[in-house]
Amino acid sequence: MVFYLVGLGLGDEQDVTIRGQRAIESCNIIFLEAYTSILGVDQEKLEAFYKKPITVADRNMVESEAEQIYGPAKDGNVALLVVGDPVCATTHTDIMIRAKEFGCKVQVIHNASVMGAVGSCGLQLYNFGQTVSIPFFDDKWRPTSFYPKIKYNRDGGMHTLCLLDIKVKEPDFDQLMKGKTSFLPPRFMSVKTCCEQLIEAENTHGEKCYDSKSTLCVGLARLGQESQQIVAGTMEELLSVDFGAPLHSFIICGECHDLEHEMVKEFLIQGSKCVLDEACNAGRTE
Repeated sequence: MVFYLVGLGLGDEQDVTIRGQRAIESCNIIFLEAYTSILGVDQEKLEAFYKKPITVADRNMVESEAEQIYGPAKDGNVALLVVGDPVCATTHTDIMIRAKEFGCKVQVIHNASVMGAVGSCGLQLYNFGQTVSIPFFDDKWRPTSFYPKIKYNRDGGMHTLCLLDIKVKEPDFDQLMKGKTSFLPPRFMSVKTCCEQLIEAENTHGEKCYDSKSTLCVGLARLGQESQQIVAGTMEELLSVDFGAPLHSFIICGECHDLEHEMVKEFLIQGSKCVLDEACNAGRTE
């Protein structure tokens, strides 16, 4: 009896590996984690492809009722399907630890993730520093804990991958106060919102971590899917770009190697005002 964490990749139902598909076929109980990310196809397509019923594991189940997911692996094979790769989110690491403590045999089956797919824009993965999460601001909560990490990366000449917030099955507290259980519509942060919040964070801290008018950035949407979109420019320029459907990601560039510059130029907004660092300027065509 095994508890499998199976990476689904980034595109559609066919991105699963052969090993992953065989593991899914061996399972009587299958969960789809729908809290930390979304796939480019719906649950019904997955069920048709794998020929198995799938239970969606929402935020409450993943965070508060995880034993319902791995517990049945004491009696038979169970799979938790994860968009991307299973070891890229602390949520899944926590489930793996608890499953092992519960006495389950755990196997991880890897797949492509956003952490590697961002290389599609031409920036080298070994030039990235700490990855940060950008949460939605609201009227009472405007956290900028990501700012010092971006500054640390930029001071070291490193790029920063920003993972943008996802709100799925969030409780509607106004309705809860009336005694009704209700959930807000799903929300997925866009590149536009990310840029707006990053600009606000710079205005709040004022440490010149980046310049919204000149720092080279890259917006990415639907990585790994046929409709993948990549656009480079300054934050202010990217504010007006329509990146379409989720999921979106964002990169704040550090120092660029000549080869990185040549690759990023393919995605650069025509007439962009971004100021490239000295390493890039060596290969820049004015």
